[in-house]
Amino acid sequence: MTRTRILTGITTSGTPHLGNYAGAIRPAIESGKAADVESFYFLADYHALIKAQDPALVQRSTLEIAAAWLACGLDPRRTWFYRQSDIPEIPELTWFLTCVAGKGLLNRAHAYKAANDRNAEEGLDADAGVTAGLFMYPVLMAADILIFDAQRVPVGRDQIQHIEMARDFGQRFNHTYGGEYFVLPEAQIDDSVATLPGLDGRKMSKSYRNTIPLFAPSAELRKLIAGIVTDTRMPGEPKDPEGNALFELYSAFATAEQSAAFAHALRGGLGWGDAKTQLFELLDQQIAPMRERYDALIADPAQIEAILLDNAQRLRETYAIPKLRELRSAIGIRPLTAVAAPATSTKAEREPAEVAPIVKQYRESDGSFRFKLTQGDTVLLQSVGFANPKEAGAWVAQIRTGAVDVAELQAVVEPIADESALQAGLSALAAAWALAQAH
Repeated sequence: MTRTRILTGITTSGTPHLGNYAGAIRPAIESGKAADVESFYFLADYHALIKAQDPALVQRSTLEIAAAWLACGLDPRRTWFYRQSDIPEIPELTWFLTCVAGKGLLNRAHAYKAANDRNAEEGLDADAGVTAGLFMYPVLMAADILIFDAQRVPVGRDQIQHIEMARDFGQRFNHTYGGEYFVLPEAQIDDSVATLPGLDGRKMSKSYRNTIPLFAPSAELRKLIAGIVTDTRMPGEPKDPEGNALFELYSAFATAEQSAAFAHALRGGLGWGDAKTQLFELLDQQIAPMRERYDALIADPAQIEAILLDNAQRLRETYAIPKLRELRSAIGIRPLTAVAAPATSTKAEREPAEVAPIVKQYRESDGSFRFKLTQGDTVLLQSVGFANPKEAGAWVAQIRTGAVDVAELQAVVEPIADESALQAGLSALAAAWALAQAH
């Protein structure tokens, strides 16, 4: 049975919190239990260095996050669970991809543009305080994905751009060296995955310092929940569950029936103090068994280290080392005694039709969502902006499968320069999609 490869990672720059669990750990572990899925979970300690240059923090965070995944039910015997830095082929591949990555594309990366915008607001040089690590972050992320030919990468909508960049780098490498060396990954978006509010009502995030540690002791958990910001409505006054931080947190861990009862109680005037008590009791009941496993793992770091090293060694032997051997040969880094394959045509000499067309969905800096169909460096069509990402995604799905009416399509794209090239590109994309689905 052919299994779909799904890859997930968490940056080791902080303590796991409830948002990490609901938004990444829990859904990833559930997904990994499927028989037709091969799961890759990694501790992104190289990525951590971009924003956390504190050795003790990086080491402690790596331990805590590894223990959290294991305590939450990840089975390292059925899935790949490894530390990014234990796979030396990843940074090597990063350099290979760096040599084909377009700087113009990297200039448009959201994190880099955000740093430029902040500097502009403060009247500083555009690149003030910007490290090459921040600038090259998308290339390292692409190497994480492409080295294992991951087919799906679960991400939030704000991370779609990174997956599209990984596709671009992989395709450029394939095109430059004349082979199908990389599988081009797809972003896996699950709108049902919870994005939890933090103590102040904003998205729970380490950068906002509003998190609730996943395995905080019961007394600390109770105290943190008691500090969640609420309004001044008194007991007996109706409270709207919609947009309510307590209700959103409760619903992320409750059954549908429990959530409905909690919403009914809030509308009926449940006091904030009682609501927080119910939230604490629900969370503590679910977390307590995992907390016990977590504490035991934290107390035995040698056990975690052994698991990570074993997985990394097997993963290298199974995938990473053979992959890099193939890529080294492809780019000409090989023994001088090796028989060279016939030289491939240069990129400039190849006809655009030799390059598979791809359709990309992405988000613009103005917040709108667009899609485009490209073949090599040629843009065959470019959409107008959509306010809703699902609208753009629906068009992308139709284009990939060939089930698109070109007349209707023209109503949502910018003027098309070469309709014959567009028709050929749509046909080639649909054929490639059908072949990929058949395999």
